[in-house]
Amino acid sequence: MGFWKSFSFFCIYPTIMMGIGFVGGVVAAEYFYPGEAVSRTALRDLEEFRTEWQEVRGLLEENSAELKTLAAVQAAGDIFAGEGILGDGTLGNETSGNGGSGNGTSGNGFSQGDFGDGQAAGEGSLENQSDGEDLQEAASLGERLNADTDYVLEETDLRNNSVVETTWKLPAKYIGMNREEFLLAMDSYEASPPLSELERGFVDLEVLSFSRDKVVVKMNYEYVEPSNSFYLVVQDDYVVVYLDDKHTIYMHTDILLKDLPEQMQQDIIGWMYVPDEESLYNFLETYSS
Repeated sequence: MGFWKSFSFFCIYPTIMMGIGFVGGVVAAEYFYPGEAVSRTALRDLEEFRTEWQEVRGLLEENSAELKTLAAVQAAGDIFAGEGILGDGTLGNETSGNGGSGNGTSGNGFSQGDFGDGQAAGEGSLENQSDGEDLQEAASLGERLNADTDYVLEETDLRNNSVVETTWKLPAKYIGMNREEFLLAMDSYEASPPLSELERGFVDLEVLSFSRDKVVVKMNYEYVEPSNSFYLVVQDDYVVVYLDDKHTIYMHTDILLKDLPEQMQQDIIGWMYVPDEESLYNFLETYSS
């Protein structure tokens, strides 16, 4: 129906109006210019009518593709309304297959190709997201830490999942670093943490955020539980203090085994027991250099 309305609007109506105009022109010429004047006017009007008709034909040819598309859309719409998509917006239940082999496709008229544009759009969206992340990372690489940057530490106890957050002045050794350089420094710290951190139960770390205003570093610990007794052990010729569980290192010392009395050396080789913290510190104060 829409096709015929469009065809009437572009073809039939203009033709009728031009015909009426032509007849009106002939009648007027007969009234005002009888005789030969009528013939000349009729010829002139006919020539104008021919010119206008050629213009109309040109317009019709230019719009023929649009009219055909409109007709195809109208026909497809009729098919979908009658068979493919029901009035409540659900899809028809017709199916067709190859001998019931399971390779059938739904009779709703859609095929895998119909979703190609959507898939391409989704891929384009992912590409745009990836480009945005690359730009953000490039921007962070251009940022450098300065003396006003906040150094935020999130110290997490992995045993009870508690977190303590503290904000410090940025250590001088990190000033001037960009994101990549700071991450390398953190990797180096994690690979070789200070002895004091190991004694606290340091496990690993993670850089949560980086900007010139603030860096956030998560430090994970398995904090050493308090102990009432200890053991002195030798490792690499130095005395090491263990908790009473005999698995957890409480402290590394700078005391060489060979600098201790001979009997004490034998005791430490066999895991020397220290009954309390006071006895431990008496030992450290006596033999530490």
